[in-house]
Amino acid sequence: MCRILVVDDEEEVREAVQRRLSREGYQVDTASGEEAGVERMKSAERAYDIVVTDMSMEDSGSGIRILENAVARDVFTEVIILTAYGNVANAVECMKRGAFDYVEKNMPNVDVFELLCLKVQQAVERRRGAVDTVRRLEAFTKSH
Repeated sequence: MCRILVVDDEEEVREAVQRRLSREGYQVDTASGEEAGVERMKSAERAYDIVVTDMSMEDSGSGIRILENAVARDVFTEVIILTAYGNVANAVECMKRGAFDYVEKNMPNVDVFELLCLKVQQAVERRRGAVDTVRRLEAFTKSH
């Protein structure tokens, strides 16, 4: 089962995302901010498959630090950054550092929860493909 960590300092957002992703069949844990998110990732028995994090919590760099910690724990963890105040510079920086996607919370005429579910599904597929490729490479090198 796919394990997802949702990190957001806004309880309403965190709980809404958790409910929606749980309905989609994912196992979802939450953390109330950067420090709690980092601690959750470090103490987890195995790395999360997907991390969904707000960009700005305690400060404007919180989301980047969550991203860095997630990828440091497992390079295959896919990170989706949510933001209420999107800008191109932040999006580019997140993508350069390995984020799977960058999603604005307040897009007019867009069901952000539906969009997030789509992005999570895409991230799960990308992770699965990357892990399968590494397994095939390992099997190939062992047999030769």
